[in-house]
Amino acid sequence: MTCWYEGALAAFDTETTGVDVETDRIVSAAVVVQDAPGTRPRITRWLVNPGVPVPEAATAVHGLTDEHLQHNGRWPAPVMFEIAEQLAEHAAMGRPLVVMNAPFDLTLLDRELRRHRASSLDRWFEASPLQVMDPRVLDKHLDRYRKGRRTLTDLCAHYGVTLEGAHDAAADAMAALDVVRAVGRRFATRLERLSPAELHTLQATWHAAQARGLQAWFARSGSEETVSTDWPLRPELPAAA
Repeated sequence: MTCWYEGALAAFDTETTGVDVETDRIVSAAVVVQDAPGTRPRITRWLVNPGVPVPEAATAVHGLTDEHLQHNGRWPAPVMFEIAEQLAEHAAMGRPLVVMNAPFDLTLLDRELRRHRASSLDRWFEASPLQVMDPRVLDKHLDRYRKGRRTLTDLCAHYGVTLEGAHDAAADAMAALDVVRAVGRRFATRLERLSPAELHTLQATWHAAQARGLQAWFARSGSEETVSTDWPLRPELPAAA
């Protein structure tokens, strides 16, 4: 029987106006589907006119300017519907969804759905729940004592994955998918008997422990930064934009 990391996977990634999931907006997104390792991926891309200015700092990361998005981007409401619909289709097929740092991208999508569709991400998965594979959480749990950063670029270098065109949603999604396959192979003895649904549940526990550890480190450093323990989606805040 084929292990989940050698089978069909989907991956999701976004580029945004910033890093605040409550107030920032999605400017581009991609879903990548690969039926098996080495097969040609199927890619769906979205370009969004967010309706707010794109800060220069964000443009410097992903290269998307206000002018380009105003002329080529679509309005957010139909795009967010299409993204959620496609993710729900993958969930219905039992296809695991790879999302690097899932609480960021999935929470942003949830807030955009609330903002533009008077909906939420959860409602799309009432019949078939998501089975998320977060390479950041997996790697940090399975190789917890390795020093160094664990950004997507770092994980690609560590696992020998090629990342071409970083900060393009499709390129990042494909790289995250390849990293998850590499993690699965490297830690096969610990992962091969776990189903995607079981791993999803375990990652919520692992992420919470990782977040508490980071929170303790911030406290020792005198920082007041708060780290959320919620995974893969943060609950809505009463003051959310």
